[in-house]
Formats: sequence, C-alpha cells, structure tokens
Amino acid sequence: MRKRERLAGSKAYRLRFEAEKPKPLSKLRHTESAADALSDVLADAVLPADETEEEENVGAQAALETVCRTLHIEPDAFSAIVATGYGRNNIPFATRTKTEITCHARGACFLHGRDDLLVIDIGGQDTKVIGVSGGAVQDFLMNDKCSAGTGRFLEIMANRLGMRPEELCTLAARGGGASISSICTVFAESEVVSLIGQGAPREDIAYAVVDSIAGKVVTQAKKLGGSYGAVCLTGGLCQTEYLPDAIAEKLGAPVLTHPQGRFAGAIGAALAARRLSR
Repeated sequence: MRKRERLAGSKAYRLRFEAEKPKPLSKLRHTESAADALSDVLADAVLPADETEEEENVGAQAALETVCRTLHIEPDAFSAIVATGYGRNNIPFATRTKTEITCHARGACFLHGRDDLLVIDIGGQDTKVIGVSGGAVQDFLMNDKCSAGTGRFLEIMANRLGMRPEELCTLAARGGGASISSICTVFAESEVVSLIGQGAPREDIAYAVVDSIAGKVVTQAKKLGGSYGAVCLTGGLCQTEYLPDAIAEKLGAPVLTHPQGRFAGAIGAALAARRLSR
C-alpha cells in the first residue's frame, strides 16, 4: 500500500508503501519510551514540487515512479493509494483521500503506541492541535488563517538571520532575554529586523522566535481543552532542537517526539490504505 503526504515546511512529497503481509524491516524507536513501534515501510521517496495543482500532480507522480523503480514493480501493483495533505484532491491516481487531521492522528498513535494523545502538528502552512481518544479524533483546532506559529513563520525568521530553520532552533537553546510580541508574521519580522539593528545577539533573537512559536502553539492547545493523556509533536519541526522543550515548558507537561514524527500524516495515510486493501 502506498500513501503520499506533502512535507510540512517544504515543497516536497513523500511516498511510503507498505506490504499487506510484510515482515518488519526496521524499528521506529519512541524517544520517550522503551517500547518500539514496528514499521512495515518498504520504500519511500521525497521529491520537490510547487504549490500549483499541476506541479502537485507531477511531484506525486514522480515520487510514485521512484518508489516503483526501487521495488521493481508497476504502479498498478498497489491495491490502494491514499492521498493526504492540502494537495490530496489533485492526485488523480489516489484510490481515496483522507484529511491530514485523520492521518496525523492515526500516524501519531501508531508511532507512539498509544490510543489517547494530544497531537500537536506544526506544519508549513498551519498548526493543528488534535485530541485523540480511543484511537479516534474527538476534537481539533487549526490555525490556518495566519502563518504565525507555523513552519513558514520559522522559515521567514530564519531567512532574516541568514540560516536554516533547524540552525535557528539549535541556536535558540543558547539564547534568552529577548521576545517577540506581535502575533502577525509581518510585524514579527519587523521586530526581528529591529533586534538585528539593535545589535542583539543572534542566539537571543533565535530564542525569541522559538519562544514566540511555542507560546502560540501552547495557547492553541489550551483552547482545545479536554484530557487526552500524553502530548506528542508531529510535523516538520518535531525533530528540531529546543522547540519541543520550549513547548513542554510552557505547557507544563512532557512532549513526546519520534524520529519519524514529521511523516506521521503520511504514515497515517499508509495505514488507511492498508485497511482499504484488506
């Protein structure tokens, strides 16, 4: 089975394929637990794609062909293909589409071996907080009207500092004492420019950026309310240094991450495809 997801924070597609009765090829290690989640992933591909409908289709098609070459099979060998993410309706060869809410919830539960989770997904275009109980989505909130608190926000601020987003997060761990008060990305960028002009240390500016993202995410999580057990982070920023710790500190609770957490939505779609093929 195969699933495709738009990578958070980047113009790329990732395909993951699973066999119907596979032997585990690798172990996905839970960063907060001794328990292991067995992965059935046989192949994957990540390729760039623009945001237009035509380019989304071309990118996904190219990724599918790459995986087929890796597995030495034809595309019609897959019994089910599930597409997710913002471009999911632009993939003509998909058997079914699933929302990223459903897929991130399912993928997070699989990776962490839990049925009750508060899933925080910091994507490139939005931030989602998903309450999962008994393995099913109970409630969710999305910040999709402004890029503040998203991967795009981090990317813009990192560009201002002349570094990559992951470098900014690493640098932030050594900073402190600075803050960004604006909730709008445009005004927040102006504050960063002002801090640069004042000669503020780069690590302090980086700290202010990450602290701003963490604050917005935690505010969103608290608005959702409810009690969903453990908190986990998915999306393109879940493996960055310091950000998970910053969120945990403001939330007052541990935040679980996973080495494959950035692909939780893609994995959730693959699991949906598995169900369709049975």
